[in-house]
Amino acid sequence: MIDFDNIEEEKTPAAADDSQLTANPTVIKIIGCGGGGSSAVKRMIEVGVKDVEFIVLNTDLQALKMSPAPKRIPIGQAITGGLGAGGNPVVGEQAAKEDSEVIKGLLEGADMVIITAGMGGGTGTGSAPIVAQLAQELGILTIAVVTTPFEFEAAVRMANAKEGLKKLRKYVDSLIVIPNQQCLKVSSKDKAASLPYKKAFLLADNVLCEGVRGISEIITIPGEINLDFNDVRSVMKGAGDAILGVGAGEGENRAIDAAQNAISNPMLENSHIDGATKILINITSDDSLTMPEIDEISNNIKASASQNVELFLGLVDNPDMAGRVSVTVIATGFNKTEVFEDAEDTAKKDDDDNLVDYGVFQKIIGGTSSSAAESDADSEEDQRFSTVSVSEDGGYEDTVSDDDVFDRDGFVSGQSHHESLKHKATHEVPPGYKVDPEDLSQPAIYRRKLDGLSRGINLSED
Repeated sequence: MIDFDNIEEEKTPAAADDSQLTANPTVIKIIGCGGGGSSAVKRMIEVGVKDVEFIVLNTDLQALKMSPAPKRIPIGQAITGGLGAGGNPVVGEQAAKEDSEVIKGLLEGADMVIITAGMGGGTGTGSAPIVAQLAQELGILTIAVVTTPFEFEAAVRMANAKEGLKKLRKYVDSLIVIPNQQCLKVSSKDKAASLPYKKAFLLADNVLCEGVRGISEIITIPGEINLDFNDVRSVMKGAGDAILGVGAGEGENRAIDAAQNAISNPMLENSHIDGATKILINITSDDSLTMPEIDEISNNIKASASQNVELFLGLVDNPDMAGRVSVTVIATGFNKTEVFEDAEDTAKKDDDDNLVDYGVFQKIIGGTSSSAAESDADSEEDQRFSTVSVSEDGGYEDTVSDDDVFDRDGFVSGQSHHESLKHKATHEVPPGYKVDPEDLSQPAIYRRKLDGLSRGINLSED
C-alpha cells in the first residue's frame, strides 16, 4: 500500500541563470608579423574588426611605434638593434627565435590565431613560420592569411616569399594566399585605368582584412542559423590550402550576385572551389531575405564542389544591411593532386603574350650578351621562365618545361599536364635582309656588330 502521507514532492530542476547559459567566449588573436602584417592589422582596426586581440611583432622599432595595435612587441633587438631585418628572412627568423618565449606567452590562452604577413621581406617572411610553429605546439587552431609580392619587386623577393610559404605550410592548419600582383589587374580594369600606389596597397590590405574579418565574425556574431568556433575548426583544422571569399549583392539578383562575388573575387582570381570537400557559407542580411534566396546562394556555391561536400551554413540577421546580402565562403579539403594556377601567372601571361625582351630577342636570332656578366645574369632568369630556340622554318619555339609552370602561390612548380606545352611563333624573318651598320636610320640595336649572330635582319630592301 502506498503511504501517501510520506510522498515527497518531486523536485524540479532549478532554472539556469544567465551565467550558466553564456558560452565561454572564443579567444581570437590576430598577429601581424613585420611591416606587411602590421599594415594589415592597422587596416583591420580602422574598419572596426571587433572581439579579437591585435598583436604586432616587428624588428623595426620606428615602424612599431606607428602601429595603432594595443600590443606592439619588438623582436630580435640583440640581432638588429631595432633597425629592421634588412629584407633578410633569416634575420627575421632568428629574431623570432630570440624572443620565442615572449611570443609563446602572447599566444597562450588563444583558441584561434590568425597570422598576417607580407611574404617576401625580412621580418614577416622569417617570423611568421616561427609564430605558427609556437601556436601549433600550444594546440591552437592556426590560420595564416598572407600576401605575395608584386612582380616589380624582383625575383629575390619572390624567391624569399616562396621559401617562406613553404615553411609556413608546415605549421598552419589553413593557409590563404592573396597575390598583390592582382592589384594591377584590378586597376587596369578601372575606368581611370590607373590606380595610385597608395590605393593599390590599400586594396591588397582590404582583401586581407575582409578575409580575416570574415573568419572572425563567423565566430563572434551570433546568427539565426548559428555557426561557431567548432564549425570553423571542422572546416579549417589541418586543411592546408584554403580559399576564402566575401561578396555582396543588392537589388533583384542580390542573392546570386553575392554568391558569385564571393567565389570570383578578382583579387583571388583562379583560386576556385572546384573539388572542395568542406565549405562554410555565412549569409548576412536583414529579414527581407527569403528561403528561395538562401537556396540560390547555397546551390551556386556548391555547384563546383565535390559531390560529397560537407556544408556548414550560417545565417545572420542584421537590420543595418538595408536590403543588401553579404556572403562569406571558406572552402577547404581540395584534392592534393589538383593543379591550381595562380593569378600572378595569369596576369603575367596577359601582359606579356606579345612582348619579347632584348635577352629573349638575342636568343631568337642566336646572339650572345655583350658581356660575360650580363650573360650570366640573363641565363639564370631565362632558365626560370623559358627556353627559346630558332626552328628550321625561321620561326622560334618557346618551350616551357615542367619547372616553369606557376603553382597556386604564383611561383614556379612542376605540373604534369604542362609537360608538352610549346608555343611556336607564326612569323618568320624575311630572307635576304641584312643589317647596315652605317645606316643611322636603322635602330641601334640592329646595327650592333654581328659577330656570333646566326642571322642578320635588314629593315630596308637592297
